[in-house]
Amino acid sequence: MKKSIIFSIVGLLVLVGILGGIKGLQINRMIAQGEQHAPPPETVTTAAVQSESWPTILTSVGSLEAVQGVTISAELKGKIVKIAFAPGSKVKAGDLLVQQDISTETAQLRSAEASMKLAQLNLDRAEKLLPEKVITRSDYDSEEAQYKQAAAQVAQIRADIDKKTIRAPFAGRLGIRMINLGQNLNEGDPIVSLQTMDPIYVNFQLPQQELSKIQQGFKVKLTNDALPEAGIEGTITAVNPQVDSQTRNVRVQATVANTDERLHPGMFANVAVVLPKPQQVLTIPATAVLYAPYSDSVFIVVDQKGGDQKKSGKVVKQQFVRLGEKRGDFITVNSGLKAGDTVVSTGVFKLRNGQSVVVDNTLAPPFKLAPKPEEA
Repeated sequence: MKKSIIFSIVGLLVLVGILGGIKGLQINRMIAQGEQHAPPPETVTTAAVQSESWPTILTSVGSLEAVQGVTISAELKGKIVKIAFAPGSKVKAGDLLVQQDISTETAQLRSAEASMKLAQLNLDRAEKLLPEKVITRSDYDSEEAQYKQAAAQVAQIRADIDKKTIRAPFAGRLGIRMINLGQNLNEGDPIVSLQTMDPIYVNFQLPQQELSKIQQGFKVKLTNDALPEAGIEGTITAVNPQVDSQTRNVRVQATVANTDERLHPGMFANVAVVLPKPQQVLTIPATAVLYAPYSDSVFIVVDQKGGDQKKSGKVVKQQFVRLGEKRGDFITVNSGLKAGDTVVSTGVFKLRNGQSVVVDNTLAPPFKLAPKPEEA
């Protein structure tokens, strides 16, 4: 009984060993076949690392401000009897905008002018009589004082009339009317906005470490949604001598021509300050970069020579790089590549280090420094 059990166990172990050996041989054969199998080469597009001269640019976001801008308001109380402007129109300096009721002041002016004329006559008589000592010096001084008081009264009434005759203080474009005919204005009530549109200021800020690089006369380029694709150029006209103690930024002001009045005060603009000295950079298409949290990398295409059961052809080598500024479809490389290297320009996410590739640039997209997408 015990012997039969022992024989059964031994037989079972032998059977398991035989089956395990057969399975092991099958697995080893599959591993060998997998090692000998090479995936087909991946078709890629390539681009050469270019050495280029790029203009040195400092970028910022600025705000547009009128060279002269004010909200015209009433200086004296009065009823509006005439509105002499159209909203949104251009005016010259001195053009009549609003006339308030001056009937009372006009009547007072006639009375004051009559009093001044009488005082003038009395003063003239006193001047003739004083040398003959018909009147005393005191009488003459009294007549002179009365004349000056009458003249001052006339000047005051005329000043009130001028204040109620509201004119444009400078040339510019008017905004939306904020008054109506017959309305009684109080002191300080707004009437209309007046802005000088051409030229126009753009105010922006730069870090203090860039202060030594800029100076008056440097060119700037403005771009935003309201401007043509090429943008508008201007010139730095002022650099604030004081640096903001909280942000450590310096305020810069540039003047920009605005003949077509596309730019309006209060708008934002992307500002690029063009420095006179260009920079030499290595550039690659931005799509050639495989971005990763630990480090960015590219795939360099190199030739592989045959030998050790390897076929000759092209393979990719992953290279970690340090990137710099991006412009258009290109990005600069600060380290990791040299001019003349060939990198994979598209589809880098599907590659691995050492993978065989076939180069086909017939479908390579055009890379431009200033792209103009059709949808833009």
